Parts: sequence; structure tokens; C-alpha cells
Amino acid sequence: MAALSHYVLTIITFLPTAGALLVLASPRGRDTLYRWLALLFSLATFVLSLVLWVGFDTTTADVQFQLRAPWIPALGVNYFVGVDGISLLLVLLTTFLSALSILASWRAISERVKAFMAALLMLETGMIGVFVSLDLILFFVFWEAMLIPMYLLIGIWGHERRVYATVKFILYTMFGSALMLVAILGLFFQQRHVTGAGSFDLLELRARHITYTYQLWFFLAFALAFAIKVPLFPFHTWLPDAHVEAPTAGSVLLAGVLLKMGTYGFVRFCLPLFPEACALFMPGLAVLAVIGIIYGALVALVQPDVKKLVAYSSVSHLGFVVLGIFAFNVQGLQGALLQMVNHGLSTGALFLIVGMLYERRHTRLIADYGGLWKQMPLFAAFFMIVVLAALGLPGLNGFVGEFLILAGAFLRASAGGLHYAVPVLAALGVLLAAVCFLWMFRRVMHGKLDKEENRRLSDLSVREALVLLPIVLLIFAIGLYPKPFLVRTEASVQALVTEMQQTGAVVGTGFPPARLGAPGGGEPRPYLVPPDTQPASARAPVQPEVP
Repeated sequence: MAALSHYVLTIITFLPTAGALLVLASPRGRDTLYRWLALLFSLATFVLSLVLWVGFDTTTADVQFQLRAPWIPALGVNYFVGVDGISLLLVLLTTFLSALSILASWRAISERVKAFMAALLMLETGMIGVFVSLDLILFFVFWEAMLIPMYLLIGIWGHERRVYATVKFILYTMFGSALMLVAILGLFFQQRHVTGAGSFDLLELRARHITYTYQLWFFLAFALAFAIKVPLFPFHTWLPDAHVEAPTAGSVLLAGVLLKMGTYGFVRFCLPLFPEACALFMPGLAVLAVIGIIYGALVALVQPDVKKLVAYSSVSHLGFVVLGIFAFNVQGLQGALLQMVNHGLSTGALFLIVGMLYERRHTRLIADYGGLWKQMPLFAAFFMIVVLAALGLPGLNGFVGEFLILAGAFLRASAGGLHYAVPVLAALGVLLAAVCFLWMFRRVMHGKLDKEENRRLSDLSVREALVLLPIVLLIFAIGLYPKPFLVRTEASVQALVTEMQQTGAVVGTGFPPARLGAPGGGEPRPYLVPPDTQPASARAPVQPEVP
């Protein structure tokens, strides 16, 4: 069991790749075999990932299930993986949605089935690798590697404008990635210049100091890469095209997992490594988040294409996550982490539902539907639950995350650094999202069943119901009893907030007080030093923010 705890993350990460290789090595013309192999390997990966949930120690903020091995010793690069409360839920979300995406593609994909299933499994490896990597070079390798299978999924199995959407997606992402790679290398050489030993190890870097000027430049490079991936307004223009042109499984994983890599990057790297830079840019990022919340909801409201409507709603929902991150308190950060999961479940389910409709009618135009509740009652029931979850109805998962994020934003406004207008306008976004989703649902499901094509539509099959049922059960579970999810993030979030408080980055206005008014930016001061290494006279109890 002890050996398994060391290697379980590596097995989870590369088991889908083993499945992909087996699929590619299988005889030609066996489409059913390819589907079953992909499903079995993805289900095995999900079941194995439950070991992380069961064996996770909720009382500590330490990284768990660690494995460290030399990879490129000459450069100080290690294969270093592990999970804590910040990454645990996202790993589970990835394995969960990957299995459902394969099951959802059972009939939708009929050409090049072998390559499609192999690409989905390779994508799963890349996504898991991003969330478990604790070495910056390893993180970057997985960050780039998962682009290849997503490029293939959209470019080969996408819709009419798939080539345009794919090229746009890759160009946007690669631009941000190039800047992030420069920042990673710059961080390594800056540390080597200061301490004599550079490092790509995230845990080591958190215990070292980075001068304020370097923080600003490194933060801008990392933040741009993550903002494009979220996507944060105004870097969102690639997202609707990619979503609309992608096959259903691609849209589910793009919305459910890939977008979370941006918000995860802010929490995992920017906040602990560049806290004072985060504090400096916090008001601007919070404003961009609110603009994205309102803009995404308003643009979604006027979309004639139901898939594009769901895509723009993602811009709005991810704005909430960014706002929670930059509240710099436990409530906001826990809400942001939970909302990443909530968005993956609800929006992933919406894309699955849109895909099921498209398989039947081969149209995504809202005007082509109407009155489907009478024809597809089981489908309508699932659809209604997912829509209510997406708009944040109390008792369902979306409400818990949005409530914590807004609570964190109001607390940050009361402590200084944000104007009260920011959380107030964000709350307005909740109302706009409700109008958007309810109006869409009414036009698709209610009204007269006056189109002959809709009279011939069949209700959900057993396979389709099995795809949606686990998501709906989780929607209710998180909405009614979120404690098991929140308790697994609490220790890591509290430790991160405490680190930022020790730097002074979350005091008063949110700007680093030691830097204000200092000629030329002042002398660099060390921070992020573990408390047990500080002299007793320098230590002071840090009181966490509470409502």
C-alpha cells in the first residue's frame, strides 16, 4: 500500500496513454473494440483516482502522494508529481469527465474511430499531468503536450469551420505558452544568480524570495498565459469558435477541464510565487473578471446557436472563478476551487445535452426547436436540472461556489483593495445568467411542438441516461452537502492565504505596503520564508480572515 501511494499518480497519469497505444496497436476495422478499450482504460483510471479521494489527509496542507525522480539532472529538472487540496478535485474531475466523454462519443463518432479514441486517451494524460506536476518544466511539457490531441480532435472531427477554430486556438495558446516558458527560465536563472542554485521545484521556489521587480515581470508572463487559457476578457475570442466547431467530447473536455488549467495556474503558481505582484494587479484583474461575467452573459443572451450560447456562458462563469481567486481569502479561494468543479459538471453536461440534440436533428439553432418536453420528457428533466445548476439555484452545486466567491469578494471589499461595486456587479451577473439559461430552455423545451422533424425525436437511450445520471447525482451531492469537497481544499487554501498575509500582500488596500513610497521600489526583502525558520522575534501570529 505504501508503494502504491508513491506510484499511484504516475499510474493514473500514464494509464490512458497505455490504453491509447493498445488501441492504436489493435487490428484495423474493429470500431467496437476501440470504443470498449478506450472506455475500460478511462474507467480504470477514474476508479484508481478514487484512491486519492479516500486516502487524502484533510488535516494537512502538505503535498501528498509525492514521487520525485531525476529527469534531466544536468539542468536540475525532476519528474516531481503530487497533489494537495488545490489539485485533488481537478484530477478527479478530469478522470470523471474523460470516461463520460468516451461513452458519449459511442455513436457520434463513426469515422476514424481508432484515432479518435487514442486522441481522447492521450488528452487525458496531458490534462492529468498538468494538475499533478510540481516541477515547472514538467508542468510546461504537459501543458504543451495536451494541445496536440485537442488540435486533432477539433481539426479532424470538428464541424465546418474546424480548421479556422483549431488554428486560432493553437495560436492564442502558443503565444501565452512562449511567454510562460521565458518566465520559467528567467525564474531559474534569477534564482541561480541570487542563491547560486537555480530550481524548477515549485516547493523550493515557494520557500525562496523573489525581488519585487522580478515578480512583476514573471507575473505578467505567467498571468498572460493563464488568462488566455481561462479565457479572461478580452482574451476570450478563441473560445466560442473552438467550442462550436469541436465534437461533443472535445467541447466537454475543453469546457470541463482545459479552461480550468488557466485558473488553476493562477492559484498554483502566481499567488504563492508572486504574491506582491498579484496584490498590485488584483484590482485590475477583478475588474476584468466582472467585465467577463457581465459581457459573457449578455452576449450569450442574444445567441441563436445553443452551443455558442453555452460557450459564452463559460466566459461568464470563469469570470466568477477569477474573482474568487483574487479575493485573497479562504472563502473566495475555496469558492473558486469548488466552482471550477461545478462549472466542469454543469457546462460539461450542457455540451453533452446539446450534442445529443445535434445527433438527432443536426442543427444547433434554437429556432429549430420548441415543445420538446412533450416528445422527450426524460431528456427534458435532465436538461432542466442542469440548467438550474448552471444558473446557481440553491440546493444545486452552482449556488455553493457562487455564494462563497461573492462572500469572499465582499470581504475583500470591506478589508480594502476592492470597491464594493465589484461584487455587486458580479451578483448582477448571476441574474443575467439566469435570464439567459431560462430563456433558452423555454424556447427549446416549451411552446408548441409545431415542427414535423421534432415530432419524430426519440427520448434518451439507456447509454445517454447513464452519461448524464452521474453528473446530475454529483450536482445534487455538492449542492446539498458540499462539506466533503470543501474539507479537502481547506488546509491548502488556508496555508496559501497565510503565506500571502506573511508577505503583507493582503493587508489594507491589497498593495504591498513595504513598496509604497519607497524610492526606486525600495530594497528587496525576503519573504515566503517558512515560519519555523524565522527568529522568534520576527514571528507574529497571523489571524486568518473570517466573515
